[in-house]
Amino acid sequence: MAAENDIVLIYYEENPLVFARIESILPDARPDWYHVKVLLLQVPPQMVTWILRDVYINGETFTMDGKQMRLELVEPPEPGEDILREDPSVGKDPKSETKGSVISLKDFKR
Repeated sequence: MAAENDIVLIYYEENPLVFARIESILPDARPDWYHVKVLLLQVPPQMVTWILRDVYINGETFTMDGKQMRLELVEPPEPGEDILREDPSVGKDPKSETKGSVISLKDFKR
């Protein structure tokens, strides 16, 4: 279950919408329901409180105003893990790269 200070990705109609940090999870009067206060990590940041069942905090789909929503816990990368390693050229030895030509900017006229 997601807990306080966890980062979650909020999905809206099965599309990722916004990252959020869970600020607090407080029990509701009804069993298995909670007041979940989240800080939406957008510009500008916004604080919202949703009343959710425990299974929704765990990632099950729920609806808001008839629209499907879902919270997905964001797992931080392991220390030393390079999350930008998608480009195979990232991290290669620059000496092994082909040399490019230098273009002098002073040759360009305004």
